[in-house]
Amino acid sequence: MQKKRTFKNMLIALLAFSMIATNVFGFGSPAKVQAENDDNTLIVGFDASFPPYGYKDENGEYIGFDLDLAAEVCERNGWTLVKQPIDWDSKDMELNSESIDCIWNGFTINGRENDYTWSVPYVDNSQVVVVKKDSGISTLSDLAGKVVAVQTGSSALAAFTGDGATDENIALCASFKELQQIADYNGAFMNLESDMVDAICMDIGVANYQIQARGDQFVMLEEQVSSEQYGIGFKKGNEALKDKVEKALFEMVADGTFDQIATEWGLSDCTCLAEYMAETPASDLLEENKFVVGFDASFPPYGYKDENGEYIGFDLDLAAEVCERNGWTLVKQPIDWDSKDMELNSGSINCIWNGFTINGRENDYTWSVPYVDNSQVVIVKKDSGIEHLSDLAGKVVAVQTGSSALASFTGDGATPENIALCESFEELQQIADYNGAFMNLESDMVDAICMDIGVANYQIQARGGQFIMLDEQVSSEQYGIGFKKGNEALRDKVQATLFEMVEDGTFDKIAKAWGLSDCTCLAQYASGEAPVEDTTEESTNAVEAPKSSVGSIVQQLCEGMLATLAVFFLTLLFSLPLGLLITFVRMSKFKLFQWIARIYISIMRGTPLMLQLLVVFFGPYYLFDAHFPHEYRFYAVIIGFSMNYAAYFAEIFRAGIQDVPAGQREAAAVLGYSRTQTFTKIVFPQMVKKVMPPVTNEVITLVKDTSLAYALAYTEMFTLAKQIADAQTTMLPLFIAGVFYYVFNFLVAAVMEAIEKKMDYYR
Repeated sequence: MQKKRTFKNMLIALLAFSMIATNVFGFGSPAKVQAENDDNTLIVGFDASFPPYGYKDENGEYIGFDLDLAAEVCERNGWTLVKQPIDWDSKDMELNSESIDCIWNGFTINGRENDYTWSVPYVDNSQVVVVKKDSGISTLSDLAGKVVAVQTGSSALAAFTGDGATDENIALCASFKELQQIADYNGAFMNLESDMVDAICMDIGVANYQIQARGDQFVMLEEQVSSEQYGIGFKKGNEALKDKVEKALFEMVADGTFDQIATEWGLSDCTCLAEYMAETPASDLLEENKFVVGFDASFPPYGYKDENGEYIGFDLDLAAEVCERNGWTLVKQPIDWDSKDMELNSGSINCIWNGFTINGRENDYTWSVPYVDNSQVVIVKKDSGIEHLSDLAGKVVAVQTGSSALASFTGDGATPENIALCESFEELQQIADYNGAFMNLESDMVDAICMDIGVANYQIQARGGQFIMLDEQVSSEQYGIGFKKGNEALRDKVQATLFEMVEDGTFDKIAKAWGLSDCTCLAQYASGEAPVEDTTEESTNAVEAPKSSVGSIVQQLCEGMLATLAVFFLTLLFSLPLGLLITFVRMSKFKLFQWIARIYISIMRGTPLMLQLLVVFFGPYYLFDAHFPHEYRFYAVIIGFSMNYAAYFAEIFRAGIQDVPAGQREAAAVLGYSRTQTFTKIVFPQMVKKVMPPVTNEVITLVKDTSLAYALAYTEMFTLAKQIADAQTTMLPLFIAGVFYYVFNFLVAAVMEAIEKKMDYYR
């Protein structure tokens, strides 16, 4: 009976642990899409003699542009792709009998609009004529009296004889000696080579492939017979499957996969899917109609926190106006600058809009046109004696980590002059933020700072008259808005709105309000715009740094304090019971359970908490392509902290349980206590008493570790203090935050000590 109860308890513990692991780590299989293909297969019907869209290669494999697209769609939807070669004349019977799910093979929409449920077009195709190089045929009119071949049931045939054939093409066809239908293009080219036909009319993509594959004996006439578009044909009414496939294709356009596949098949110039994605209503481009802008909250005047605790700045004002005009909700998301790429690629933010330098990053993002001409300049103390860049030889120069200033000295695009200048420094020192850089400059720990001219102007005015800017510039560059690679649809919507703002004067008005009129360059990129009449009042004043009293800073920090308290209490709420559960698994008699717990504890204690937070937040996207709402950032912080501290608590609890003498358990068994009663009434109270000191240490450590939430750009108290310090160019917010931490830890220690005294009767 005792063994059955033990097994039952262990089984319950295993199930509980499995449920937690499934929910926490996201190990559950992603839900597969269910459309009309209930067995999770997508059967694609195609003509296997239609390269480069679908054909058999030298290894006997079916390959092609369309098949690669279909494979990627299936991969994203969790489907199995079945490549089904079909007789093109029987394509409708195949589709209507549901032997195939769709026709995906350079399938022309034009003239068939009402016969199928169509995807949006993804290729702009043309019908062209191919002839032998020495045929003497150079224009369409030269085809009079000639034998012209087309594929049976093809768009070329329809261009000459279909209901939608133009009068010009009907007349052209009437001039032929014969319009000959041939089953496939290989047979057509055999006929052309042997002079059985004089020309072939075919799709331009197939023509390019065939001409290149067959050497230099054929040429394409410059005149085109007709233009049309390719789409994916589904059974009439099968909107469900069409929508699933189309959605995956749009995702592929957004992340650049579609264009990559098109480039591999030499069809980049023909694709048109991005145009139809761009025509999607603006509200459909964003999840929940929210436009999430990622920015460094310590980068005035482009983005920072003011004395009222609000995120403001030139870029944020532009973003707010863009959202207003598109009916979006703006979400201002401060980010850790070093994690900006992960934030963007995982979909946590929609763009990076924060004085973001294009130069040197041209191929890393989908960029808007430049809107600010920026320069890298050098700031020194007024009495430093440094007047020229050459005076920096033997000096310590500071730059922000990951900044354009750093790239101008050490990046791939650094000029020989800047490389030589950098080599002349005693040291090029990287500092996390400009507030810290100026503290180093004030205390003579560095001799100069290299930074963006807009930020430099702000900092010089905000800090009084003790700093100056050198006349010589280190480099010039341009700011743009960085979107995820391939997300041209959202880029185009934002860019079009910015152009509207240029035309009606709103852009220039915002620039003047921030003292950046001399830096903006968007007007020259706004296509076809006339010079905008300046109706705004002249503003030459630079933006002043907000200055707050101690009381105002404390009030602002209270918001961050609440966030810190939320992380602290929720972490304890989840990590303490989870730690106890892991303790039970760790002390199980089953070796497998023991090893699972040991591995978990080893990973949690052996890797940095910051890394674990990043894995919890970004891991689901990179591992499973899972997308979460904006609010997941907070949940990820709680999950990461709880998992980490549960491992430490588990080992503390285990030590406490094992420290209870075994004789007490034996005595309890003699008295008839069950295992549960023994644990809850005898072992557990003594364990709690014994583990109070180490648990107190962990709890106090947790108070300070909450500041690591900045790794996920979660704004808790220390992050907030840093932002305020950067905006106000003072260390005061950081000292006030330090007082908060000390007081909080003092209270925590007092509470834990009181609890420990209450347990004294267990001596």
